[in-house]
Amino acid sequence: MNDPTFEPPQINTSPNEDYSIRNRQWQGIPGIERAPNGRLWAVWYSGGTGEGPDNYVLVVTSDDDGQTWSEPVLVVDPPGMVRAYDPALWIDPTNRLWLVWAQSYGWWDGRSGVWVATTEESDSSDPSWSAPRRLCDGIMLNKPTVLSDGRWILPAAVWESEPRGRGINESFLHDLGDLKGGNLFVSTDQGDTWDLLGQTRVDKRVYDEHMLIERNDGSLWTLVRTAYGIGESVSFDGGKNWSEGKPSGIRNANSRFHIRRLNSGRLLLVHHDPPGEFDGAPPRSHLTVHLSEDDGKSWKGGLLIDERKGVSYPDAVETDEGVIYLIYDHSRHEAMEILMATFTEEDVLAGKAFSDAAGLRMVVSRK
Repeated sequence: MNDPTFEPPQINTSPNEDYSIRNRQWQGIPGIERAPNGRLWAVWYSGGTGEGPDNYVLVVTSDDDGQTWSEPVLVVDPPGMVRAYDPALWIDPTNRLWLVWAQSYGWWDGRSGVWVATTEESDSSDPSWSAPRRLCDGIMLNKPTVLSDGRWILPAAVWESEPRGRGINESFLHDLGDLKGGNLFVSTDQGDTWDLLGQTRVDKRVYDEHMLIERNDGSLWTLVRTAYGIGESVSFDGGKNWSEGKPSGIRNANSRFHIRRLNSGRLLLVHHDPPGEFDGAPPRSHLTVHLSEDDGKSWKGGLLIDERKGVSYPDAVETDEGVIYLIYDHSRHEAMEILMATFTEEDVLAGKAFSDAAGLRMVVSRK
């Protein structure tokens, strides 16, 4: 029996009213990128009443620095019981824009798969896209990392969760055994091929959603979503072998976070940092930005992006001029907000959005 998750879906560049905000019942899990000419791209997923086989990925764009956004200009909506979810956008060192998403049979088939379509026309409002291709097993929610030696590292997780979903055909369910973990795939040919490099396994991991940082001493540092917040693992051999996972000491909800190396050399961290003490991970509120000048040993500043409950899943990109564009969701089923913030390192260090580039709670999409 042919596995439907291996069937390339259509890249729909003329989506109809079915995909309009007026016809969505929920939405969330966004990503963002910025083209060389300043065009902004955003992605998230929706479909059905929540996470499940009706899910589709949608892409919107802005040519006025996020003041206004288009209706969906691209949709990936596999047929039948296959869902498209957990998307990401990434502009690689050759200036190709990558649209990445996961495909699973039902909510979770035990394997999923990382799919990608690319364009070399990210400056255009109507770019041509490559045919979709499957890269590997798992789910890549966060952008790849380019190492100083030129290797591209793709973080693709295979969840520990047992396969599940309503009305699923058990012949399409899988148990990948030792491949369950925060897998890291490497490419040495600018993304043409990808090979499994190594794997992190952190206790109490939840969907992994891992991100990779190359530290100044040459080691690789992976942060992983866990039930208590954020766990960590370190590699001293280029990513083949990893230390036993442990708590990182970084506060966060049981939710996605974002970390990246900035042009300045500092690390940027976006996480949940509500006041008070909590028995376990804090709630999804007080989305906050900090900076580190010592590869994550300590953190400075503290720019509060959004204090409300139900804010989550940040993704960010930095311009050559040092302006950071951050996207996140709020109240996925009620307000259904996809929001953007812009700021600089100076805003973060000052703990307030005071620069000319700063803006908070800018609407990308809402019901």
